[in-house]
Amino acid sequence: MTDILILGGTGKTGRRIARRLRAADRLVRTASRTSGDVRLDLDDPATWPPALDGVTAAYLVEPNPLANLDHRLPRLVTEAVAAGVRRLVLLSAHGVGEADDRHPLKAAEQAVRESGVDWTILRPTWFSQNFSEDFYLPGIQEGTLALPTGDGRTPFIDAEDIAEVSAAALTEDRHSGRTYQLTGPRAISFGEAVDLIGKATGRTIHHVDIAPEEFVERQVAQGVPRDGARLLTGLYAAIRDGWAAELSDGVQRALGRPPRPFEDYVDETAATGHWN
Repeated sequence: MTDILILGGTGKTGRRIARRLRAADRLVRTASRTSGDVRLDLDDPATWPPALDGVTAAYLVEPNPLANLDHRLPRLVTEAVAAGVRRLVLLSAHGVGEADDRHPLKAAEQAVRESGVDWTILRPTWFSQNFSEDFYLPGIQEGTLALPTGDGRTPFIDAEDIAEVSAAALTEDRHSGRTYQLTGPRAISFGEAVDLIGKATGRTIHHVDIAPEEFVERQVAQGVPRDGARLLTGLYAAIRDGWAAELSDGVQRALGRPPRPFEDYVDETAATGHWN
């Protein structure tokens, strides 16, 4: 059996990938800084060799793309290949292909491509699950989601789709050397997204557009480094300005089916009572 390492194995995508692979009787090792089957801290290279021991395929993700990364993932790629890993799947991000070299994931993509082993790069847009698992959940629960996105639209991608593509890329040869742009089937605004959640839960939820400068200051006040706050605000500004609405066929090409609609995610999540 292939021993597969899932970095961020208890996170939004990692735990879903691990679940799929284990259901298919694959030998999986989840890794994170504080939990999982094995500890792997990107800031502590001493934790890398034990996590990589015996691994032949690895799913790589940067847990904090707003931090000063100092090329942590490229160094891990080098060590993983030296340890015997022969297949890499990198969770990158929407827009990295067009970004300049200052983008924190640009160097990680280059390292994976130049690794000399089989590789697949995934570039998803904004996750649907951000509304229910972390970033936007407090605003949804409080009834007001304040973001500098205006009426801009983006095709939210379901984390379940990302996990299914990732599991396939980790175990099937046909995905080697491919870069998949992953989006949902249609682009919607944050206002429409919270309206759909409100209707499904019987609540009134508002999206409030705020100025980018105000959003930066709010993030800094919450402890986000200013450079990271500006990077995040720039991503939202791209939505506001209409640069994040493009659809892609990545899910269709990888899985042979269309991506899951945002409405299906909303209905399923609302039925659990999570938003109430």
